[in-house]
Amino acid sequence: MSKQCEHFSQIHTHQPRTDGCEECLRMGDTWVHLRTCLVCGHVGCCDQSKNRHATKHFHETRHAMMRSQQPGETWGWCYVDKRMFDPI
Repeated sequence: MSKQCEHFSQIHTHQPRTDGCEECLRMGDTWVHLRTCLVCGHVGCCDQSKNRHATKHFHETRHAMMRSQQPGETWGWCYVDKRMFDPI
């Protein structure tokens, strides 16, 4: 694993709260890929998706750590330090 950043202490869960982007599901919209907040389990769509709900979640909550929810992917991202970790 890559050297951890100070935000690893924020990680409380690896379990997603939903099977899809929470906001897109409510809106009836679609997404490209999913990201799970490792602080609270919020599931948001990636920055390639038109709504960018995962990044919006970070800006609203300051929850720094997320991971890809795509099958077979093990990487995570710290929004504050702009660092990727694989595996997370």
